Amino acid sequence: MKLHSILNCAGLIVALPLALAAQDRTDVSTTPTVPFEQWGPSQGSHEITIGGSGASNKHLDDSFGGVSASYGMFFTDTLEGVVRQSINYSNPSQGGAAWNGSTRIAVDQHFSQGRVRPYAGVSFGGVYGDYVRDTWAAGLEAGVKYYVQPKTFLFAGADYSWFFQHAKSVEERFDDGQFSWGVGMGFNF
Repeated sequence: MKLHSILNCAGLIVALPLALAAQDRTDVSTTPTVPFEQWGPSQGSHEITIGGSGASNKHLDDSFGGVSASYGMFFTDTLEGVVRQSINYSNPSQGGAAWNGSTRIAVDQHFSQGRVRPYAGVSFGGVYGDYVRDTWAAGLEAGVKYYVQPKTFLFAGADYSWFFQHAKSVEERFDDGQFSWGVGMGFNF
C-alpha cells in the first residue's frame, strides 16, 4: 500500500506542471514564432527539473525507483553546473522495504542548440540509505533534452557511478558501482 501511495504522489508531481503548462497555451496563430536556435538556455540561465528515477546494480538484477529533482546554472550557452537529489524506495523479496537517496553535483556539456540537446558530463556526491552502504560516489552521465516549448523540455538520462568505500584500487572502484536513470521534465528561467 505504501508503494502505491508513493507512486501516486510521484505521478502527481510530474503531471501537475504538465497540466499547468497546457492551461497556459495561447493561440498559435497570434504567438510570434521563436526560431529553434533560440530555444533553451543561454549563459546565466537557471534550470529546474523533476522526474522519475531508478537505479540498478551492475548485473541489473536488484533495482529500485523514486523521484528526483535538480537545479542547474549555465556557465556558458552549453556548459551547465547541476545539483541533483533523488529519493528512492525499494521493496525487495528479501529484507523488507527500504529508502535510499543520493545527492550529487555534476558538470554537463550540451552538444547542440535548438530543440534536441544531447549532453554528457561527470558527477560526484554521496549515496546513503537503509540498505546501501553510505559512501561517496563519482560517475559519468549522458542524456538528451527535447524542448517542447522555448523554455520547457522533456529529458531522459543515465549514468554509471562507482563507489569509494572499501575499494583498494581504481579497477575495484569502477567495478563496484551502479547504473541510474531518470526521465522527466524541466524548465529554464
